Amino acid sequence: MSAVRLSADLSPLPQKAEWLDTILKGDCVAALDKLPEKSVDVIFADPPYNLQLGGDLHRPDQSKVDAVDDHWDQFDSFAAYDAFTRAWLLAARRVLKPNGTIWVIGSYHNIFRVGASLQDLGYWILNDVVWRKTNPMPNFRGRRFQNAHETLIWASRDANAKNYTFNYDAMKAANDDVQMRSDWLFPICTGNERLKDDNGDKLHPTQKPEALLARIMLATTRPGDVVLDPFFGSGTTGAVAKRLGRHFVGIEREQDYIDAARARIEAVKPLESTTLTVLSGKRAEPRVAFVSLIDSGMIKPGAKLYDAKRRWAATVRADGTLAVGDQAGSIHRIGAAVQGFDACNGWTFWHYERNGGLTPIDELRRIARLGMERAGA
Repeated sequence: MSAVRLSADLSPLPQKAEWLDTILKGDCVAALDKLPEKSVDVIFADPPYNLQLGGDLHRPDQSKVDAVDDHWDQFDSFAAYDAFTRAWLLAARRVLKPNGTIWVIGSYHNIFRVGASLQDLGYWILNDVVWRKTNPMPNFRGRRFQNAHETLIWASRDANAKNYTFNYDAMKAANDDVQMRSDWLFPICTGNERLKDDNGDKLHPTQKPEALLARIMLATTRPGDVVLDPFFGSGTTGAVAKRLGRHFVGIEREQDYIDAARARIEAVKPLESTTLTVLSGKRAEPRVAFVSLIDSGMIKPGAKLYDAKRRWAATVRADGTLAVGDQAGSIHRIGAAVQGFDACNGWTFWHYERNGGLTPIDELRRIARLGMERAGA
């Protein structure tokens, strides 16, 4: 992966990959408008939360809390924030591939307004994920519950996007073979991971932990995918993307953040490709219809298929169905019917004759899948 580059020129970017692994300086909407259409696989957005803080916040000992009071988090009204949200979401939707997805993180101050805008603009919400913080900041005034979580919305480009990336099997295996839940437990960014300025203060008030971004990328991207972050900040998205063998594009307007992000990403060493292979199961494999085996000549109409003990024989018909006596149907339906069962996996039940023995037709499906994968490579 190439070194991190900075571009402040917002003339239209080339269709080729020169814009990959770069930080674009400027307003997020203007920069998004310069990116090629349908060019990124996943967007992670950590937009301003519009906290609307009125005055300083102090601890019980009267020390000042280092809260988010930066100018980029200030909006004149909810209407202004909503207009800003719709503008960047529209621009983001243009650059998202048809099978791409978007992640947006926020607090109770803004996430509900963002969610409504997502739906209004045609995005399709797939999940909301709760990031539970192991070490949240206390509620110093003691007038509310402690804010111990943030919410992420995961959405596809539209309701018809069925082939978006979700590494279900990898997430399940990583979670001790139990389905990964939508509540994730991570600490907030502290220690050596937290970037500091020359005074030793937090460089960015809302720096996200790398573990959170790693979970997102490992769950919903593949090596080589392009991850866009329109609010790049201190560069967590870029650092994690580089380490995990993904490409990134960052957009940021504050030079101090850009400088820190570039240095941070330059220091990241990518993982070896052998450690980045994504675990996948049957559901992630290309679908093969039984009739495609006939179309390709792997099985001929009129051929006989048998169960493993040759108790039943079925005749292959030209339309991709099987016939046993006066019954006809799919490989699954006929397999179930001859056994008197409600259901059957025809791929493992039916066998074809090979070298004097019987081999499951699932072997032919495996060969067909390999051909499909090579053709798509």
